[in-house]
Amino acid sequence: MHGKTSQVFHNESDIFKGLPSPFEATRYHSLIVDKESIVNDLEVTAWTSDNIVMGCRHKQLSMLFGVQFHPESILTQNGQLIIKNFLELDMTC
Repeated sequence: MHGKTSQVFHNESDIFKGLPSPFEATRYHSLIVDKESIVNDLEVTAWTSDNIVMGCRHKQLSMLFGVQFHPESILTQNGQLIIKNFLELDMTC
C-alpha cells in the first residue's frame, strides 16, 4: 500500500469529529491490525470498506490513539483537521 490511498470510514468522535465519512487517507505501508486480536481495552474507531482497521483508541486512557494512515500527508483529505482535533483533546486522564 505504499503511497496508495484508501477510503476511511470512522465513528465521528474524538480525532474524527467534523470529518466526512468516508474520507481519503494516504497509506505508506502494508501493515494491518488483525481485528480479532484487538484487546477489550481498545475500540476500533476507523476502518476501510473491506473492514481493515485504520484507527483505534484506548477506552480508559483518553490520550491514547492509533491510526494506520498518515494524516500529515498532502493526499489525506482533512488531515490537518485530524491533527487539530487531536491537539484540542482534553488530555487529562
